[in-house]
Amino acid sequence: MRELEQRYPESVAVIGVHSGKYIAERDTARIRDASIRLGATHPILNDRQFRVWRSYAVRAWPTLVAIDPRGAVVGMSAGEFTADAVTPFVERVVAAARADGSLREGPFHSPAEPPSTAPGALAYPGKVAIDGERIAVADSAHHRILVGRLEERGLRMRLERVVGSGREGFEDGDAAAFRYPQGLVFRDDVLYVADTGNHSVRAIALGSGATRTVAGTGAQLRTMRDRAVGAMSSPWDLALEGDTLHVAMAGIHQLWTVDLRDGTATHRTGSGAEELHDGSHREAALAQTMGIALARDVLIAADAESSAVREVDLGASGGVRTIVGTGLFDFGDVDGTGDAVRLQHPQGIAVAPDGRVLVCDSYNDSLRWLDRAERRVTTWVRGLHEPGGIAIGARGAYVADTNAHRIVVADWESAELHPVEIVTA
Repeated sequence: MRELEQRYPESVAVIGVHSGKYIAERDTARIRDASIRLGATHPILNDRQFRVWRSYAVRAWPTLVAIDPRGAVVGMSAGEFTADAVTPFVERVVAAARADGSLREGPFHSPAEPPSTAPGALAYPGKVAIDGERIAVADSAHHRILVGRLEERGLRMRLERVVGSGREGFEDGDAAAFRYPQGLVFRDDVLYVADTGNHSVRAIALGSGATRTVAGTGAQLRTMRDRAVGAMSSPWDLALEGDTLHVAMAGIHQLWTVDLRDGTATHRTGSGAEELHDGSHREAALAQTMGIALARDVLIAADAESSAVREVDLGASGGVRTIVGTGLFDFGDVDGTGDAVRLQHPQGIAVAPDGRVLVCDSYNDSLRWLDRAERRVTTWVRGLHEPGGIAIGARGAYVADTNAHRIVVADWESAELHPVEIVTA
């Protein structure tokens, strides 16, 4: 839709209708923050009671409805599409409206509302990584990466390097540019980045700040031809296992690997269907995996759209098992054991030294402990603002508190949340 807005600024007006699947997604303030975070410039209607959805007989997300200047529905299509695919239709409708005099051309202005909390040093940070005293933050809406060291008992981040121009782009070298970066992982003097908006994995040399593209082309994977040239689709998080970089490919509901020795990217797990289905690597179905972490011989995955936590074998002969979560439309805020547990769109995950799993239960604004063996979930911390990423540190769990534009640390002993001060070197 953004491409269509840019191609036809004088003749096409886009209006978003948000019919939220999750309870949290029906809150106007959250929708406003999401639209700002994603750079939407058109008005958005909060269809919290699905009245518009029913009026247009919508059955799936997303659905495009085309309305001509006289108010008649002239087209409707469910599913994802490219701007190129819909351009011929748009041009026919625009030409017909010009011919009959019903089209009033000119830019469609809709003043943006302010976010719930104004960004500061950070803007909608997505992920955070810790390596001893080193810390890295994906300053996602500023399209840059912050790297520094923890001081003052883990409550201060002293900046050592800022990588990224602050404007979205796709550039390597000393003047690197990113587009909505997310997952981060340290490996010696290199920081790997899931450059989500550019559908690629990047590597930053921490000594110089020079950036290179490891995998991906900068364009989204949509066709077999795209796949043949190495395209990816919304890589959201990373986990490192020796020379293998595991990638949560949220855009196509799969897990991939990148061989860091030669940059080869390979599909590893997930049929591509958006479902909650266990089985072998090829048969199992994931649902917008947005967080991954290694736990000895398995990969733990936060499956956002099924509100589930999955366990993925690292061996080629293994597969996927669900720890908690029961389906795409089963969500809530319930502690307990097994199938009684309810999460709501978890986006971040980390494994503590004792083997327990800490989940960023994003739409419940909380951190929750998961005991894998007992399949037991217990809420640990509340009071966050849609946290998206988490990392384990000596002081506590470091959290990218996305909608509050901050990094906080949840103290291991007291469970209190302390903001992390960011200072320049």
